[in-house]
Amino acid sequence: MRSHPLIRLVVLATLLSFVAPAFAEETRAERDARMGWWRQAKFGLFIHWGVYAVPAGTYHGRQIGGIGEWIMRNAKIPVAEYRAFAKDFNPVKYDPEAWAAMAEEAGMKYIVITSKHHDGFALFPSDVTDWDIADATPYGRDLLTPLAQAAHRHGLKFGTYYSQAQDWTHPGGAKAGYDEGDGWDEAHKGNFDDYLQGIAIPQTREILTRIKPDILWWDTPVWMTEERARPLHDLIALRPGLITNNRLGGGFSGDTETPEQHIPATGYKDRDWETCMTMNDTWGYKSYDHNWKSTEVLVRNLVDIVSKGGNYLLNVGPTSQGEIPAASIERLKEVGAWMKVNGDAIYGTSASPFRRLAWGRCTKKLSADGATLYLHVFDWPVDGRLLVPGLKNAVKAASVLATGARVASVSTTDGVVLTLPPKAPDAISSTVVLRITGTPEVEESLWVKQAADGSITLLADDAILHGDSLQVEHTPSNLGYWTNAGDWAEWQFRVSQGGDFDVTAEVASAGSAAFAVECGEQSLRVDFPSTGDYGRYRKIDAGVLRAVPGGSVSITVKPLRQGWTPVNLRSLRLVPRR
Repeated sequence: MRSHPLIRLVVLATLLSFVAPAFAEETRAERDARMGWWRQAKFGLFIHWGVYAVPAGTYHGRQIGGIGEWIMRNAKIPVAEYRAFAKDFNPVKYDPEAWAAMAEEAGMKYIVITSKHHDGFALFPSDVTDWDIADATPYGRDLLTPLAQAAHRHGLKFGTYYSQAQDWTHPGGAKAGYDEGDGWDEAHKGNFDDYLQGIAIPQTREILTRIKPDILWWDTPVWMTEERARPLHDLIALRPGLITNNRLGGGFSGDTETPEQHIPATGYKDRDWETCMTMNDTWGYKSYDHNWKSTEVLVRNLVDIVSKGGNYLLNVGPTSQGEIPAASIERLKEVGAWMKVNGDAIYGTSASPFRRLAWGRCTKKLSADGATLYLHVFDWPVDGRLLVPGLKNAVKAASVLATGARVASVSTTDGVVLTLPPKAPDAISSTVVLRITGTPEVEESLWVKQAADGSITLLADDAILHGDSLQVEHTPSNLGYWTNAGDWAEWQFRVSQGGDFDVTAEVASAGSAAFAVECGEQSLRVDFPSTGDYGRYRKIDAGVLRAVPGGSVSITVKPLRQGWTPVNLRSLRLVPRR
């Protein structure tokens, strides 16, 4: 974590602390039925589109930092000047049929598009404002309904993003970083409650009754309270079966969690969730942002997310003329080619029974007589030997999904060993289908191995995480976002060579604090000083622990609450005393 974690905490507290569901009277069976298609879908297209595509990241000849759709806020563009951009928002090259076909070909099952972003501009004709596509642009007609119709023709569900609180154009709309009623331009100052009554509530009604989306994707609940959010929440009843996210505010949790631009280390135990992510560095179009993720990264992100029980909402940012950047189209075609072969290992699957796999990921499907494990192999073994660690179930059959080639298997004390063909069918991710008897049973203590010299290295990727804020970050892997002193980490492993071990912790922190390393009745207090930065690591001697050979061992790291400062923990290392 390179930025201060308390910034992250504010965001998490805003988005994730809600407790009231959208359908409070719903039974579990009714909720499962309503969420059924979404849980099967796994992969969706996000579209950020609006007037911000006209400046495309540049204002008065200067490239403006930050994401493209925030240019009005980041450059503090006056309302009248920003509204003038609308005369150049003329998407004559917009082809909703082609967009829907592109999403379908990519293997996506739903589309979510910005009906109104924070600049207040609506992509649909609205009766309550002239700051919309019909009244403010030369294009002069609805953009959303044609896309909704095209999506449905291609068998896709359709959703609308709506910025219910932030609005930088209409008087009174919320502005992040400003007090209520304030802003950078007199033209957009006003009363927030008047804005909600005059713009947000009636526009939400228009969306639900005219466009009739399957998903309503709220965003950034700045200044929202229960009293203010309640009228918006109550409108959900206008659209039976609607799925909403957790960003309305006011204590309403909606149906889905929304991690943004990252993949949670372990997903969410009791909540449906969806990672939304850009394909480059921005949501809205920026003409000079060419930092595109590779197809390999996109496919492996999808696999990683689905293996943890989530959905992947992947974004494109069209131009002001209505063209999706060629780099986005190219990558979606390549992802779609992979999905045509491997889609069975994605759609309708549930989370992996394995906490981590060194060679890739796993998804699963349960049946009355057993389970099917889809082994997504990123690193195809050179010797053809693939260990499925800790798996105790008997194997019915194994095969390569792409070719149907049968795969030999043998059960060992370390798990199931598969003998794979010499060449991977796909360089990015190849799928092995493993059919087993019964519900998956995995012995987790087999995942961490004691080295030949007796040392044991406990990496962030191998940790069992307890709590809501603690996550595994990458580049390099570490336990980060440790903003909650009640969160803790655990490692389980077997010791073949017991005795006394010197324990070392590798940490980075912007402040000084302490945590306890515990093993059974043993406890070590580890005081760590500030290393000056969350990316600057230092090895700290923690003390000595004794481990008995032949059994399963559990080691935990728990913050000492008094004066806790978030720390990034890369590893614990146990070295035998000589």
